[in-house]
Amino acid sequence: MKLFSCNACGNTLYFHNVECTNCGHRLGFVPARLDLVAFDTAENGDWRPVDPAGENGNLRPCANYTDHNACNWMVHASDANSLCPACRLNRTIPDLCVPGNTLLWQRLQAQKNWLICSLLRLRLPVLSKQESPELGLAFDFLGDPNPRFREDSGVITGHAQGVITLDIAEADDAVRERVRQEMAEPYRTILGHFRHESGHYFWDRLVRDSRWLEAFRRQFGDERADYDEALQRHYADGPPADWPQSFVSTYASGHPWEDWAETWAHYLHMVDTLETAWQFGLKLEPRVDQSDELAVEATLDPYEAKDFQTLAARWLPLTVALNSLNQSMGQPDAYPFVLAPVVIDKLELVHEIIHDQPASAPASDHLSALVYPVEGAAR
Repeated sequence: MKLFSCNACGNTLYFHNVECTNCGHRLGFVPARLDLVAFDTAENGDWRPVDPAGENGNLRPCANYTDHNACNWMVHASDANSLCPACRLNRTIPDLCVPGNTLLWQRLQAQKNWLICSLLRLRLPVLSKQESPELGLAFDFLGDPNPRFREDSGVITGHAQGVITLDIAEADDAVRERVRQEMAEPYRTILGHFRHESGHYFWDRLVRDSRWLEAFRRQFGDERADYDEALQRHYADGPPADWPQSFVSTYASGHPWEDWAETWAHYLHMVDTLETAWQFGLKLEPRVDQSDELAVEATLDPYEAKDFQTLAARWLPLTVALNSLNQSMGQPDAYPFVLAPVVIDKLELVHEIIHDQPASAPASDHLSALVYPVEGAAR
C-alpha cells in the first residue's frame, strides 16, 4: 500500500488513519482520487476539506465511518446513498447487538477496504450487486458458533456467483491461528482470504468467457474437472508429494480454480508489498560476497509495471530481507513460500490478464459503477 501525506501539515499518513496525529485534522479516503484527505469538521457536522478548491470539496463521511467507526471512506455530498463505494458491496453484516461482533466486523472492514483499493489501483472492474445483479460483487459477513473453513458443499467461507462469504471468526486472531495450525497452513490472514476469494470472482469476470481461457487451461489445468470430487480427494489424500514444483500452496493443488485463486492472491501480495517497499524508498545492498542477486532498489510503481519479470526480480530479494527481519525479532518467516519456475509462469499469466485493460483508462474510471448505485439496505 502507498503512503499518504496530510495535505494540511505534510505528516505521513497510512491507509486506515482517521485523524492526523500531528495536526489533529480528521481524515477521509476519497475513492475517486484514491487518496487520503484532511478535513475540518464544523459544529453543524459538515466536513470541510482543508483545500476547498480541490475536487473533493463536496464530500461527507460514509455512514459506517460516523456510526460504527468501521470505515474511513468518503461519499459525494449529492449522493442519496449514505454508504461509500466499498461499503455498498456489503450485503450482510454481523449482528452488532452481539458482544464482540462490532470489533470483528471493524477488522474485516479494514481489510476488505484494503482489497477494494488495490483492485481499483489495478484498474479492475468493481461493480456492486445493486448495480449489476449478475456481474456484481457482494460480501456476506456471517457469524457461526461452529465455523467451517472448507470450500466444499458445506462452505461458510468461500465464493459463489459474485458473493464472497467470510465467517467473522476469521477476524479473531486466536481462532484464525488455531485453524491455521489444524490445517497445517504456513500463512493465514484476513486480507489473504479476501484476495483469494476475489480471485474466484475475477476468474468469472476476466477468464471464463474470454480469449484467456485456453491459456488458463494450459497453465493451470482444465477447470471442467469435477470440483467437489477434486476437493474431497484433496482433503482425504492431501497434496501430491511434489506439489512445490507446480503450486504456490498445497491448497492450490486441489483444483485448477483453487490454483488460480491462490496464485491470484499471491500476485496481489507481491504487488502490494512491492508498492510499500517502493513508497519507503527501500534499497537492498547485502554486505556479503556474491550478493548481486539480492541487491535491489525499489524504483518503480509495481501497480503500473507492465513487465512481470521486473516485479519477480525485485520480489525475491525483498522476501529474503522480510524473513531475515522477522527472524531477528524471534518471529516466524513473514514469507513462508518458495516460488518454482512453473509458479512464476502462472503468476506472469495472472499479471498479463490483469493488465489486459485499456491503457488509457485511469483507476478512477472504474469507480463509476460504484459511485451512484441505487439505495440499498447493506451497511
